[in-house]
Amino acid sequence: MMDDRNTLFSQKTFAGAIELIWREAELLDRKDYHAWLSLWDPAGFYVVPIDHDTTDFAATLNYAYDDQDMREKRVQRMTSGYSASASDAARTVRTVSRFTLTSDTSEEVEVNSAQVIVAYKRGKSTLFAADLMHRISFASGEPRIVQKVIRLIDSTEALSAIGFLL
Repeated sequence: MMDDRNTLFSQKTFAGAIELIWREAELLDRKDYHAWLSLWDPAGFYVVPIDHDTTDFAATLNYAYDDQDMREKRVQRMTSGYSASASDAARTVRTVSRFTLTSDTSEEVEVNSAQVIVAYKRGKSTLFAADLMHRISFASGEPRIVQKVIRLIDSTEALSAIGFLL
C-alpha cells in the first residue's frame, strides 16, 4: 500500500512540475517577466552555460548565471525600455516537451526536457534549441524553481539576438 501512495505522490509531483515548466514558457512568451520572477525560489539559479557538459557553473564561463538579484536586474533591464533588447524585443513561441523525471524526493524534483524557441524579429525567424533541466521545490507547498539550466545545442558558437530569457 505504501508503494501505491509513493507512486501517486510522484505522479502528482511530476505533473505539477510539468505544469510549472509550461507556465514558465507561457509567461516568457508573453514577456510577463515579473510573474516569471514569482515562480522562483529566492535561492534559485538561472543558468545558461557555454560548455554543454559542465556541472560546476560557478567555476565556468556562462552566458547567464543569475541568482535572485541578477534575475531581478535582468528583468529590470528588459522592462525598462532603455536597452535595445527591451525596446526591440523579439516575439517568441516556445515548445517544451520530452519530460523525464530524473530525481524525486519528498520536497524536490528534477525534470529534464527539450525546448525549441522560435524568435521573430525584424522579419526574420531564428530557432533556438536546448536541453533543459529544472529543479523544482515543493517544500513551501507551492512549486518553485530552484535551478533552471538551459543547455543550448549550439552554445559554443557565436550567438546573437538573444535579447530575451531562454
